[in-house]
Amino acid sequence: MRIVSFLPSATEIICDLGLEKELVGVTYECSWPQGVQIGREIVVNSYIDPSLTPAEISLFVSERSRQGLSLYKIEDSALQQCDPDLILSQDICGVCAVPVGDIDAAAARLDCHAEILQIDPHTLDDVIDSIITIARSAGVEERGVALASELRNRLAEVSRKVADRPAPTVLVIEWIDPVFGSGHWVPDVISRAGGRALLSNSGGDSSVITWDEIYAAKPDVILVAPCGYGLDESIAQAESILDKLPDGQVWAIDADAVIVRPGPRLVDGVEALAAALHGVGELPNNIIRRLR
Repeated sequence: MRIVSFLPSATEIICDLGLEKELVGVTYECSWPQGVQIGREIVVNSYIDPSLTPAEISLFVSERSRQGLSLYKIEDSALQQCDPDLILSQDICGVCAVPVGDIDAAAARLDCHAEILQIDPHTLDDVIDSIITIARSAGVEERGVALASELRNRLAEVSRKVADRPAPTVLVIEWIDPVFGSGHWVPDVISRAGGRALLSNSGGDSSVITWDEIYAAKPDVILVAPCGYGLDESIAQAESILDKLPDGQVWAIDADAVIVRPGPRLVDGVEALAAALHGVGELPNNIIRRLR
């Protein structure tokens, strides 16, 4: 089977299922496992200039949306070269990845007859279930069941360790300008780590929140996890707004690795946050860092 992934999280899942050899195409964003782009076709690129500030990116995204234009460019020649049997896509967020409609259109114009599997998880349980769905389509369902079971066991172990501890209130900032609260599976990650998510939309889209709302919420912990960025940039962005944030702990986290991408490493995020919030387990400094 020849597999193309239009999702960094799906790329991670495919590799965790032991299907690296079957993975022939990935996106410009696919960064885990390290070196995953090497020897594979890059089937999608972005129109967003990575040197833009968060505010400038927001304006660019809004303008493209207003004009009905995609944020992503599908590389037809690369996709055709892949000659895939299975394409993994999503339709949960047109900002985070290529919408499935664009992939359908590309497949039609290239006369590509691959199965297009749409993965749209909204909760942490959905994310784990999607692993089995992908494994089934790739012909390795037993591996998917085993991986999902392992992840659920790790979550249960964290829950056991934090069950009797007071739950601090946690505000997750997914974007700093404008400020976005958390949505989809992120509130689940917080609750599984023994916290209580504030100004969040569990299972739904993240949305803009105001500074007045942030101060009124009085979070015990603020977690800066800007979508699309790793730990170093998360630290830099958190430091840029540190003087605006209300009193309380402030942490920066590798958002792409363990918060915003709906893949197996969300469980790493739960474990890292349990260590940060409750001292449970070892604090992974390569994933999360306290700034205040």
